[in-house]
Amino acid sequence: MAGDTRKALAYLLDCPAKRHQVPSDPDFDHQAIVERALENQRRMRDLEDSIDFARRRLKDLEPWGDFDFPPLESLAGHRLWFYEVPHYRARQLAEVELPWQEVHRDNRNRYIAVISREEPAMDALPVPRTHTGSVPRWRLREQLQRLVVRLDECTAEREALTRWIHLLHRHQARAEDATRLTQAQQLTRDTDAIFAVQGWVPEAAIEDVRRLAEQQGLALLDEPVGPEDQPPTLLDNDERTAGGAEIVHFYQMPGYRSWDPSRVIFFSFAAFFAMILADAGYALLLLGALLFFSPRLKRSRTGLRVRTLGFALVGFAFAYGVLAGSYFGWSPPPESWLSHSRLLDVNDFGQMMQLAIGIGLAHLIVANATVAWHHRGRAAMLAPLGWIVALLAGVMLFYGMTGGAVAMTLGLIGVFVFTDTRPIREPLDLLKRVGGGLYALTDVTRAFGDVLSYLRLFALGLASASLAVTFNQLAADAAAAFPGLGILLNALILIVGHALNFVLAVVSGVVHGLRLNLIEFYHWGISDEGYPFTAFAKTETTPWSN
Repeated sequence: MAGDTRKALAYLLDCPAKRHQVPSDPDFDHQAIVERALENQRRMRDLEDSIDFARRRLKDLEPWGDFDFPPLESLAGHRLWFYEVPHYRARQLAEVELPWQEVHRDNRNRYIAVISREEPAMDALPVPRTHTGSVPRWRLREQLQRLVVRLDECTAEREALTRWIHLLHRHQARAEDATRLTQAQQLTRDTDAIFAVQGWVPEAAIEDVRRLAEQQGLALLDEPVGPEDQPPTLLDNDERTAGGAEIVHFYQMPGYRSWDPSRVIFFSFAAFFAMILADAGYALLLLGALLFFSPRLKRSRTGLRVRTLGFALVGFAFAYGVLAGSYFGWSPPPESWLSHSRLLDVNDFGQMMQLAIGIGLAHLIVANATVAWHHRGRAAMLAPLGWIVALLAGVMLFYGMTGGAVAMTLGLIGVFVFTDTRPIREPLDLLKRVGGGLYALTDVTRAFGDVLSYLRLFALGLASASLAVTFNQLAADAAAAFPGLGILLNALILIVGHALNFVLAVVSGVVHGLRLNLIEFYHWGISDEGYPFTAFAKTETTPWSN
């Protein structure tokens, strides 16, 4: 029933026009309203499908005109068979032996009616038969009108049902509270002599729990997390960067003993998105879209976090677009004040490849450095430090710097020795440690591939910038080739071209920006997966008056 309530609420909330909400009603029948809403949704879908079908049939029959099939007796048992013959095959009609008549012609086809007792053979006419159905157009128009009226009635009923949204929300909250209470009761010890409950509490709330226990005269035992425990993970972020936590929740929750990557992902995702969008003008378009949806996003805490993340994406993208000197694919003249802010050239392959690889190295180094800090004071911290040394040594080897081979060797030795830090109590433990170290060294090729994977930032940014320039050039060529009409073509190419490029750039920025964070970065920074902490709390906070 809870699932049906959610479906009904989603359907009613999506209604464009809503009625005044009823705060309370002693005769409110929750189940009846849910069933009416879902039945209305089903009828709406059926009616919309029927209307679409009727309109398609009317459009298909339009070339044949308005006609009624005569009774078979009036045609001596003959029937009418219809064919749409393209003009380039019209000459073959001379070879048709059956009686036929052209009833209509347009710029593509000739519409032919053939008289025959039986359906003509497949090769009797140049094309297969057209199925027009037996219902004439005038009757289809009547059916369509009735369907539209019924759809209007369903729309009015849906709007009337929206007055119960508030009460449906309250009933759903009460049902969810009852379900959670039942689940919690299954985890308690309840006998005649004692009632006991055990659960996880955030450290910041432990004092509140102690105070409650004192007020209620309850016995409280709070214990720290043991090595064998698997507590849930609570991400406690500053709301200004909590959009990164929403990404983490969407992909993979880190384990309790891991670290919170939300803030790193917040800023790195914004930077990657900016490099792929690579245009200050597109950043302003994104700002307009964000402001348009901002009122809807402000309705929930998650929406507010996504909104803040969106503003960060806009800010990073605009700043990077200014540094790249790209404004809807247009580069400012060298003497203009905008050109003085241009520090990057997306067409300079060497510069952009070095920038992308440098960002990739920095991203993976941050992941390993954070893991090392998380394991500070223990031997396990030396393995991620070894990877940092190995990554930097790879750069030294690429540029032919002295000491690169030595640094690489030392780094990989650290990885081999300290990846598996289990105590050695028997020969088998030593063998397992050696095996763990050797297995960790297989990530050398992955490290190389992951760093190169960041070249997608350069490639996608170059593609976005190149398409913008191409559309600008096409628009300019059209304006020059067709005086007068060229102005319209110029505007059309600019609008359609940049809209398409903007959508592709945004999709690429989201998909690949997340991929670099949640695949490459996660592999080096997050070692285990956890489950989110969900506080046991009452959802329905308003008084119930049913």
